[in-house]
Amino acid sequence: MLDKLLPSTQTESAASVHQSNAAIQTQQLVKVYKTAAGNYPALKGIDLQVQHGEFVALLGKSGAGKSTMINLITGIDRPTSGEIVVNGTAIHDLHEDQRSRWRGLNLGVVFQFFQLLPSLTLIENITLVMDFCNTYPLRERKARALHLLDQVGIAEHAYKIPSRISGGQQQRVAIARALANDPPIIVADEPTGNLDSRTAHEIFDLFSSLVAQGKTLLVVTHDKEIAARATRLIEMADGQIVKQ
Repeated sequence: MLDKLLPSTQTESAASVHQSNAAIQTQQLVKVYKTAAGNYPALKGIDLQVQHGEFVALLGKSGAGKSTMINLITGIDRPTSGEIVVNGTAIHDLHEDQRSRWRGLNLGVVFQFFQLLPSLTLIENITLVMDFCNTYPLRERKARALHLLDQVGIAEHAYKIPSRISGGQQQRVAIARALANDPPIIVADEPTGNLDSRTAHEIFDLFSSLVAQGKTLLVVTHDKEIAARATRLIEMADGQIVKQ
């Protein structure tokens, strides 16, 4: 399906950074933002590999470049230079519409502030992802959404709107939504940053179960517990990887 979405240069471009069949691979990734004070280099030539089935925690102080890295890997933003191959696709070669559809099919993205659509019920927030990518037969989407809500432990709230449930429950919905199209890779940016310790612990358990199911996880976090559960830690500072 994705072959029709990719430009003709995709295969050639991917070859240079896809020798190891990694789930996520970047080569000399640079991102420079233009500001009133001049150019700001947020990333300075990042080389990164995340293998299939890994649970990688990305650490670093505020301003280290972690969220910029996540935005580039998920195709939300484009690099200034360098290459990004995720699940076999050179996403730096895709235009915006292609990146949106590619992201829906290949990645589950979990944000710190949930980003659920407030006027839709929980089940509608999940089926909308399937509607966008047309990944499951229409008659099966509701049942799949209910199954995912059950998997994260809140199926009884399926027909409520987000404002009627707690922050921890909303994050569970966000995780269920990220799983809607059964993506092989889950990327999360500070997913427990707004949660109490008990709820955060439950989210950690969910992530661990996803890794056990064969998913690849890349999580930006300041939380020591989630970092301790990761199979590998990557530390960033000043737009560079300083420790692995």
